Amino acid sequence: MVSAESILAFAAMSLLVIVIPGPSVLFVIGRALAHGRRTALATVLGNLIGSYALVIAVAWGLGALVAASAAVFMGVKLAGAAYLVYLGVQAFRHRKEMRAADMEAPAGERRGDLRTILDGVFVGATNPKGIVFFAAVLPQFVDRSAGHIPLQMMVLGLVPVAIGLITDTLWGLGASAARSWFARSDRRLSMVGGAGGVAMIGLGVTVAATGRAD
Repeated sequence: MVSAESILAFAAMSLLVIVIPGPSVLFVIGRALAHGRRTALATVLGNLIGSYALVIAVAWGLGALVAASAAVFMGVKLAGAAYLVYLGVQAFRHRKEMRAADMEAPAGERRGDLRTILDGVFVGATNPKGIVFFAAVLPQFVDRSAGHIPLQMMVLGLVPVAIGLITDTLWGLGASAARSWFARSDRRLSMVGGAGGVAMIGLGVTVAATGRAD
């Protein structure tokens, strides 16, 4: 239904957009620095689920409504920005509670993992860069003469999700590896945890302050 040419062209366009660090990448890095590898990977998963939710919204017309309405777009953007600031403040407040032995959550803490994934879902779904990209760019690669337009969009939307899975995971693993070095000292670990919190706060403020070109 979707031609190979369309998939490859959209993949190239997606790669160009994704390799430029945006809110999702910076959020993953901030979480990796503040909480470690496990949280970073759970954040990546949630982020991608949230991003694909945008694809579904665009495929069924909701994304276009958000992108077209300045008020709705601003509301979604500010909600995402406020949540980023909240998560950053929480990470900064609890930076001194981190210890090298507690870098990764115990395997049994599934509820904590689920909450982390849901955090990522919310940030991914309210990412202004993602909203604009999927609402403005995705429809251009659909073959309208072939019909099944929503299904075509949902298939094409898997392409940036797959690319994001690879790139965001690499960013998260890289940041968590750097954090591992800092973890040799509780003081340094506290500092890097605080830096991760500050990074998320700064990201939230940046997202709130940027215009429709995001």
